[in-house]
Amino acid sequence: MAFHDVRFPANLSFGSTGGPERRTEVVQLTNGYEERNTPWAQSRRRYDAGLSLRSLDDIAALIAFFEARRGQMYGFRWKDWADFKSCQPSAMPAYRDQDIAIADGMTRDFALSKRYGTGVQSYLRPITKPVEGTVLVGISTDEQVLGVDFEVDLASGIISFSEAPDAGEIITAGFEFDVPVRFDTDMIQTSVASFQAGEVPAVPVVEIRQ
Repeated sequence: MAFHDVRFPANLSFGSTGGPERRTEVVQLTNGYEERNTPWAQSRRRYDAGLSLRSLDDIAALIAFFEARRGQMYGFRWKDWADFKSCQPSAMPAYRDQDIAIADGMTRDFALSKRYGTGVQSYLRPITKPVEGTVLVGISTDEQVLGVDFEVDLASGIISFSEAPDAGEIITAGFEFDVPVRFDTDMIQTSVASFQAGEVPAVPVVEIRQ
């Protein structure tokens, strides 16, 4: 998939609107009941970066980034200021934030994930774009050392241990992460007069699956 491993300027994404999107198919039955189904196993995020633009310099930075991505052609990283940590927004990531797997004694590679809710009805979100320097990993109660005990692939969110953890050990992780996205338009319309009058361009951004 065409992807540029660069982040949309964080100062421009701050103030944007957006969040998770689901697709639910609802069928109304003749007896008044309804059936609901979804073709999506994973949610998808959408954002509008236009609301975060505060100056003509911001518009210039947006256009430069848009042109470098060739519009919708290349994906990029996006910081979702409402949801970018393995922990609560007010806390700092810790290696015991998320239980990501139970070791089988043979597997060395594990995918980062974030759980929403609790129990059997919780949702497990794959994390494919962790932020460099933020990934902390533990095996049960022992924190591991990056570069010695494990490595992390920042392009896929896969952590690889130097040796397979013992069977039954709980693999945990804490991290910050970005969302892989692309522009959802091939055109950005701007007007200096309109912007100075308080109007901002629509800049739709949509999550891509990786």
